[in-house]
Amino acid sequence: MIGAGAWGTALAIQAARAGAGPVVLWARDPAKAAAIAATRENPRLLGIRLPDAVRVTSDLPRDAGVRLLAVPMQRLRAVAALLAGSAPLVCCAKGVEAGTLCLPLEVLAEACPHAPALVLTGPNFAHEVAAGLPAAAVVAGALPAVRAAVTARLASPTFRLYGNDDPVGAQLGGAAKNVIAIAAGAVIGAGLGENARAALVTRGLAELGRLAVALGGRSETVMGLSGLGDLLLTCTGAASRNYTLGVALGRGESLAAVLAGRSAVTEGVATAPALVARAGAVDLPICRAVAAWLEGRITLAQAIADLLARRLRDE
Repeated sequence: MIGAGAWGTALAIQAARAGAGPVVLWARDPAKAAAIAATRENPRLLGIRLPDAVRVTSDLPRDAGVRLLAVPMQRLRAVAALLAGSAPLVCCAKGVEAGTLCLPLEVLAEACPHAPALVLTGPNFAHEVAAGLPAAAVVAGALPAVRAAVTARLASPTFRLYGNDDPVGAQLGGAAKNVIAIAAGAVIGAGLGENARAALVTRGLAELGRLAVALGGRSETVMGLSGLGDLLLTCTGAASRNYTLGVALGRGESLAAVLAGRSAVTEGVATAPALVARAGAVDLPICRAVAAWLEGRITLAQAIADLLARRLRDE
């Protein structure tokens, strides 16, 4: 497990729970690795003890059978460049790389061309997975045998995994939901009501469907765990960093102040402009409004007015 944040630690715990054998949890910072190893607890998952099968280290593992990368999207390329060998890579990051506009698996294809790569995505909060609460996710990739091998190592009675052969659609669901969640939070923070949030999330799903098909994914993927499922969780859950960012901004707090008070990355902030740029001419009014608002080109009031003033048409 590459990355000892909340999600990486939760997946290391889940791998041990699933009986995957010895699990290595890698943290870049030696002091952080030593602290987690000594206490058997990650401060981001308080009260949840690491199983004995999980070994924590700052030395990058070289002989793993499967490597999961749970690092922020904007750091994925740098971390992947440290890896060698042909063991399968499972990307657990969601978003679009700023600058290159690459999706996670495109980054891995460039950084680790000799390793088959998949994406693990879906409606999952780290603390719930770590605690063993029921959850489901998708393992998306082109090779059925590799999907099956990864699923066998991670699945357990409380963590149900589904294979998927549409990694493009699965990745776009994970990226777009963070942007739409910021908008959903802003609606609640600004006091616009539950009706407005439900309408926004539904139209956001329509945007995701158009985007997935335009970029080579399938519309049915959007209706699964990596699309609708992840969107519902991220746009309503109080543990969602993107949703709570939107709530704070909707209440009038500044973006800089909110981000300064957080230790974890809020992926939707960097993803919004990158996703819009990658989309090209695809009609994404909500995502485009969020990107413009976060960049300070329009106000929240202007974004809301522009969305409500769009031409009336059939659904």
